Amino acid sequence: MREMIRMVLVLTILSAFSGGLLAAIRDNTKEKIENQQLQFVKGPAINAIFEGASNNPIADRFKLTDGEIERSFFVGVFDGEARSVALESYGKGYGGDVGLMVGINLKDDTIIGVGVTTHAETPGMGAKAKSDPDFAAQFKGVSVKEPIKVTNDGGAIGAISGATITSRAVCSAATDVADVYKRLKPQLEEKLKAFNK
Repeated sequence: MREMIRMVLVLTILSAFSGGLLAAIRDNTKEKIENQQLQFVKGPAINAIFEGASNNPIADRFKLTDGEIERSFFVGVFDGEARSVALESYGKGYGGDVGLMVGINLKDDTIIGVGVTTHAETPGMGAKAKSDPDFAAQFKGVSVKEPIKVTNDGGAIGAISGATITSRAVCSAATDVADVYKRLKPQLEEKLKAFNK
């Protein structure tokens, strides 16, 4: 019986030590991982959306609480005026979630650009959502006041041939961003004042 108690005690101590060690490693690497994601996963889409901006949109960012979710917003400064934000959301694609970064002009409530950040779609088919500039170009100038849909669903976005599910996922993510934007627009306008030069 003593042997059993000793074994349970040793396992408990080892488990507690291992758990504490893993938690410490996670806490110490959290910021590094976030910076790597910003630079290599989200960064290319953000920089493409804010091409020509006079600031560094990855460095110029802020967070707002939307219900129970904390969301990151990236700022685009053009002609000395912070008038655009970008936000990431997700839509359900064929192979899993499709991450989409959407830039919006606060002056006229239109999309200035989109970029797929993450996906697990079929190479050569759904993966074109990330690599096909013609598909992404369709979103430029689209109003965020109405749901964004593919033409098969009564919208204005032409689906990628053979990848309608992926195209719908991108539209769904863009619509989600538009909904968040509409809810938080007054707070966004207030936050952007700090970026005006």
